[in-house]
Amino acid sequence: MKRFCCWVSLVVLVMFSAQVWAIELGQVPPKVELKDKLGGRLDGSPWSSDELQGKVHIVFYVDPDEKDTNNPASEALDKEKYPDDKVGYFGIINMAATWMPNFAINMALKEKQERYKKTIYLRDYQKVLVKAWKIADDSNVVLVFDKKGRLIFRKDGKLNEAEIRNLVKTVWDNL
Repeated sequence: MKRFCCWVSLVVLVMFSAQVWAIELGQVPPKVELKDKLGGRLDGSPWSSDELQGKVHIVFYVDPDEKDTNNPASEALDKEKYPDDKVGYFGIINMAATWMPNFAINMALKEKQERYKKTIYLRDYQKVLVKAWKIADDSNVVLVFDKKGRLIFRKDGKLNEAEIRNLVKTVWDNL
């Protein structure tokens, strides 16, 4: 019986710890940096999550194999024509979540950058955000941060129509 109680306590502690460290609504996530071998911008310059302040920021964290999962959400956001001085966009690619070679992904990213000029594309070579923020791996994750860098919207996986409407409204409500 004593051994069972210790085991249950350990399981509860592990589950609680994972949730404590997960990025949660209303909180500023732990600082992360993508630089050098960890990733960064397409031009090779570093990126820090400290940049998620000053504007409302919409972040898509994407496994390349799931790149089209939330296209309806992207299209809905694009139709809104949010003011450039109040909304920023990041597309962060989970490069370690796919079998695709990096050169192929990089070519696709350059094309996306041409099409979506307002979006800053980043590469995460080591699943830095998956580990630090406890977001879904091998998925398509949508995050929105307010001007102070607090998480105000999160969806791991495909957004349905109601969630897309909520996403759009959340951005407008926080401008």
